[in-house]
Amino acid sequence: MLKQLGHNIIGTVSVIGYFVNTVFWCIPIFCLSLLKVIPISPWRKFISHILDGCATNWITLNNVNQNMTGRTRFEVAGIDQLSVNDWYLVIANHQSWVDILILQRVFNRRIPFLKFFLKKELIWVPFLGLAWWALDFPFMRRYSKSFLAKHPHLKGKDLETTRRACEKFRYKPVSVMNFIEGTRFTPAKHARQNSPFTHLLKPRAGGVAFVLSSMGSQLHKLVNVTIYYPGGIPSFWDFVCGKVDQVRVQVSVTPVADLFKEKVFHNDYFDDPRQRAVFQQWLNKLWQDKDAQLSQFNTQ
Repeated sequence: MLKQLGHNIIGTVSVIGYFVNTVFWCIPIFCLSLLKVIPISPWRKFISHILDGCATNWITLNNVNQNMTGRTRFEVAGIDQLSVNDWYLVIANHQSWVDILILQRVFNRRIPFLKFFLKKELIWVPFLGLAWWALDFPFMRRYSKSFLAKHPHLKGKDLETTRRACEKFRYKPVSVMNFIEGTRFTPAKHARQNSPFTHLLKPRAGGVAFVLSSMGSQLHKLVNVTIYYPGGIPSFWDFVCGKVDQVRVQVSVTPVADLFKEKVFHNDYFDDPRQRAVFQQWLNKLWQDKDAQLSQFNTQ
């Protein structure tokens, strides 16, 4: 009883720390977001660097919070060759909301601030849309097959629009994050999918294919992350309460140019069955290796 009470007190203190830190950094981020609206390119670039600095410091203080309130031991391998001056596509298995905290902790100040592709409609979310835009989160526009059937002249325009939105990354290093499974792993989802993998859901090719199709020439390296929780998959509350004893993170880095023997990404990728098959085969092999790695961790 006393031990559980202690965990709850630690968790409450930790959550308060996250909240105060988030509010503290949201204020300058929102203010700078308004300044970035001024349509002067050098000015916007200057503000973007300050905004990324704010986001990086936010993560740094979150990590301090974790060190002060938690006792988790992190075992991380494969991050020695990373740099804040390179362009990355980061993929990982997804088991818990804690994964995001782990990824932010491991890669903070080692690669550019992690960013996610967002649907273009999300730019209109009050406050957050402005912050995401100011932090250079890439917004994507995807047309459905039914829409394109009615408007065939718009075929390929979604990729062109996204490519133009990502032009700013040509001169500014970026890390784009993608959870390939599309959702968090649970035994129920695993059974419902009839997944061929022991520890993973089926990989979804669409999201990462869209990223590579729209930014393939700008992204230099693929960062493949495997996250393993030896004590079982934790909840966010378990993590902030200090109940997670250990986390293992394995990172492998591969140049994007070395991923495929032939070029498989162009405007017609999503309409080309052969290209989709090549990409899905590569992704399935990647997931087979990750599943084997998780099994090895489990036996150890």
